[in-house]
Amino acid sequence: MQDEYAQLDRFDRAILRVLAGDGRISITDLAREIGLSKSPTQARLRRLEGAGVITGYRALVDPIRLGHDHVSFVEVRLHDTRERALAEFNAAVLKVPEIEQAHMIAGNFDYLLKIRTQNMADYRRILAEHVSTLPHVANTSTYVAMEAVKESTLPTVI
Repeated sequence: MQDEYAQLDRFDRAILRVLAGDGRISITDLAREIGLSKSPTQARLRRLEGAGVITGYRALVDPIRLGHDHVSFVEVRLHDTRERALAEFNAAVLKVPEIEQAHMIAGNFDYLLKIRTQNMADYRRILAEHVSTLPHVANTSTYVAMEAVKESTLPTVI
């Protein structure tokens, strides 16, 4: 992946920057934004998609406007951290839609989960019915977010 990143020139990075901000921009407007004509811009875009640098396009929705404004961060400690146990835990996490993010952590706990729900009662249900029953969970600690100071959807590495 590092080698592929090194092969991206300033036009490729410009395409990625513009699309990260507006995935619905027309090829004509994209070409104008990056300073190339339409055909080379389109060819570069196809190449970036084919190489897997661009993995897809999607609509960004505002979870708060959908009534999901309760965010909890959950530290998870596992009682077994061998590869098979980690794989089982990872596979089970992918099946819980309320878990927005899951990160394996190097520290005094094993995973940090970001869980988004409608309210505290909904969170408690998710914790009891899903998180606590994930494979190999020994214990959890919850931190409730009071305010999102920064939540970026744009990649910073472009």
